[in-house]
Amino acid sequence: MLATVIYGERDVRLEEVPEPVLSTGGDAIVRVTAACVCGSDLWPYRGIAPTKEPHRIGHEFVGIVEAIGPDVSTIKVGDFVIAPFYDCDGTCINCQNGVSTSCLNGGWWGADDQLGGFADGAQGERVRVPHADGSLVATPTVPSDDLVPSLLTLADVMGTGHHAAVSAGVEPGSTVVVVGDGAVGLCAILASKRLGASRIVAMSRHADRQAVAREFGATDIIEARGDEGVAAVQALFDGVGADYVLECVGTQESMDQAIRSARPGGMVGYVGVPNGGAELPIRTLFGTNVGVNGGVASVRSYVEELLPEVLSGQINPGRVFDLQLPLAEVAEAYAAMDERRAIKVLLRP
Repeated sequence: MLATVIYGERDVRLEEVPEPVLSTGGDAIVRVTAACVCGSDLWPYRGIAPTKEPHRIGHEFVGIVEAIGPDVSTIKVGDFVIAPFYDCDGTCINCQNGVSTSCLNGGWWGADDQLGGFADGAQGERVRVPHADGSLVATPTVPSDDLVPSLLTLADVMGTGHHAAVSAGVEPGSTVVVVGDGAVGLCAILASKRLGASRIVAMSRHADRQAVAREFGATDIIEARGDEGVAAVQALFDGVGADYVLECVGTQESMDQAIRSARPGGMVGYVGVPNGGAELPIRTLFGTNVGVNGGVASVRSYVEELLPEVLSGQINPGRVFDLQLPLAEVAEAYAAMDERRAIKVLLRP
């Protein structure tokens, strides 16, 4: 079978890899019908996160179950399933506490599997899911093709944007600023609108992303950054800032922007994967009573909540995909994301 393998900086290749094999009793083999490139995939692609040895990559996929182990009880062959960007058993104490990203028996697609090898990456033709009952969510029926992009966002970016909003505490009538206009930031805007925010500011410098932000519910756009950006936010909100700020980038600059854009007593919800030396300014937080909450999003916990609204068309997070390519062109998919020629690229095997 074919799958994407990363070798190092700006070096991804589509190669023949071994077919996955059932091995744990509770696992499943999923034929991938759609995968994608994530902003966090760009950290190893750009060499910021070093690749020590070639391995499969990609962590967002949907597909059809082709085989299951004898212990699988909630998933069946033929199901169309959504896979979160990580594997989890759904039964350990951390999963039960709603933090399935810290599953005691789980793992990460494409990462070291602690058995001397690497788990399957999602950007390929098939994936073995070690904990099928815990990880996978089956849709009621096989969806129409036009729903697939939005369903795919539930594997990561829509759930992650939702986590930013939930972590901050976005509520009806509140004011929100979103730092970051990638797929996660745009989904954070959609999540804030869904949760009832009355005014939502997108910090964006790109016309195509601003258009999606408006469609998702942004009421204002701010292109300025740094001190000028903070001043622009404060000017919109009584000279003090917004109730909630959602940080969806993961750099020192974006976190600084977020914290300084929140009003005294406000809250920052952060989901940007930390890269670039982001640190919390405790003195600033202490002096303003601004809180910070968030982290890696346990998106598996949000799928059942968001799925009905995707299936009904009430929300359409799949709009973040502005380029679709065949898996054979995965190198171009990465280049388009890296060069910001695309917001998010959907891959079809």
